[in-house]
Amino acid sequence: HASWLDIPVLCATALDKVVFKFIAKGDLTKFPGIGQQLTGGKHILIDREDRRSQLRTFKQGITCLKNGIPLMAFPEGKRSTQQGRLMEFKGGLFSMAIKTGVPVVPISLSHTHAIFPPYGLLPVQSGRGKLHVHVHEPIDSQGKTEQELSELVRQAFCDQLPECQLPMEVADDDDDMTAMAP
Repeated sequence: HASWLDIPVLCATALDKVVFKFIAKGDLTKFPGIGQQLTGGKHILIDREDRRSQLRTFKQGITCLKNGIPLMAFPEGKRSTQQGRLMEFKGGLFSMAIKTGVPVVPISLSHTHAIFPPYGLLPVQSGRGKLHVHVHEPIDSQGKTEQELSELVRQAFCDQLPECQLPMEVADDDDDMTAMAP
């Protein structure tokens, strides 16, 4: 999750004909417009500091998935603090998928952080020719551990993201491989 732009880009492209529920931090309800959308749309809100809220979010997510309502969440749990690079994943999403047996459909977004940086109040450049949305093939959750599912999703993202958005350790590994190549 690299930018405020991620959500409107997802809603206007990959998710434009899908009824789904976001899992979002509850603090977002304080923002005009966003708060009304989250509460009015009955999206799932979480307080990361409150264990009861985390459990309630998990139960609400399971209920949605069992009722055929897809969930949309950013597996990192927050916006990137590393110039748009992919960060470590939180586990709850993958647990929900495994518990209900639903597949996970990764969606990669490229360059939203460059168009609308985390510190910006407005986009700083045009997205024409820069933004890229890639809907990956579904990944079956059945028979997988949380760690296995997380690694498969992470690999799907890494296969599509530009180098500037790869996690530091992956980008560093690529540099090492290039240095060793004949």
